[in-house]
Amino acid sequence: MRSLQRDPILNIGRIDSVNPRGMTGLPLQTITPASARRGSIPRWVRRFSGPVLLVLIWHVASVSGVLPGEILAGPATVISSAVKLFATGELQEAMWISLRRALSGLAIGGTIGVTLAVVAGLFRLGEDLIDAPMQMLRTVPNVALIPLLIIWFGIGETPKVALIALGTAFPLYLNVYAGIRNVDSTLIEAGRTLGLSRLAMIRHVILPGALPNALVGLRYALGIAWLALVFGEQINATAGIGYLMANAREFFQTDVIVVCLAVYALLGLAVDFMVRTLEKVFLAWRPAFNGT
Repeated sequence: MRSLQRDPILNIGRIDSVNPRGMTGLPLQTITPASARRGSIPRWVRRFSGPVLLVLIWHVASVSGVLPGEILAGPATVISSAVKLFATGELQEAMWISLRRALSGLAIGGTIGVTLAVVAGLFRLGEDLIDAPMQMLRTVPNVALIPLLIIWFGIGETPKVALIALGTAFPLYLNVYAGIRNVDSTLIEAGRTLGLSRLAMIRHVILPGALPNALVGLRYALGIAWLALVFGEQINATAGIGYLMANAREFFQTDVIVVCLAVYALLGLAVDFMVRTLEKVFLAWRPAFNGT
């Protein structure tokens, strides 16, 4: 027999189990998760509060004269310049050209990095031949290679894409290689016990196990792609976000420079969101910690 009582102190329902002899057992109560006991502020509000507060501080500093317009234009001026560039079509064209350069370089560098990582990770001979040269080359600053790229490829689109490809190949190589080598050995033994062939082992055990590291490497590579793009578009660019920034620098137009920087940030945020979506789709099988 059970009876429902209310605790006068905690103000929660309590179910007391009573045995046939009238003895009351241990109280049973509902445990509420800690996340459900938090405040009612939606998470998206908290995520946007930081950037909004930063823009407000920037606006107040500009209006009060603490931050002169010659040093950094205010948010109102920046928004006005962005609207003008968008109305003339310059901003959309520059965004598309820069995005195409970044994605082209990422595709080339990513293909090279992942291919070398798979060969080095799966085969000891591949590791002996590939890993040492890759570890040496990744320490060379990509910016230092710009003069060589200009000599080899001229001043057209090729050196810009090559610079991005060089920058994105190494983080993907390192993360995919580490992901392959860090696959749980018990999974490998289980696959062997089940009689999986080498190809089936690679397809069903090793590559899925390395996928989390590969996606982390992709996020790093995207960040480096935008950084390399900024330097690459300084190589005699005639179009793109970097070209707009170079022209604005000549005329001391800080508002246009801030617009270009904001576009770089928004494009990077957009592609990072795409990678996060891929993580949710392909890594739905893996339980992960979401924060406290």
